[in-house]
Amino acid sequence: EYQNIKLIYRRYAGLYFIFGADVNDNELLLMETIHLFVEILDQYFSNVCELDIVYHFNKVYTLLDEYVLAGEVQETNKLVVINRVKEIEKLE
Repeated sequence: EYQNIKLIYRRYAGLYFIFGADVNDNELLLMETIHLFVEILDQYFSNVCELDIVYHFNKVYTLLDEYVLAGEVQETNKLVVINRVKEIEKLE
């Protein structure tokens, strides 16, 4: 805990994913949120690595934006999130 924020993190193959949350939030739910986000990244990038995140950070933010909205999970279906991002890419 730091001041009134709780930091929740998980390590996946050398990558650390850190979420900051209110001290009253459920830690297990946040761990599952991180896990699903990593699964989304893994499916989108086909085995995500640090270089994918560094060179395609805009796509990572787009995936996160489709998954989480205003600090709340918006969509839990991985395929729906990935298909939305692919549709956005078609518009660019």
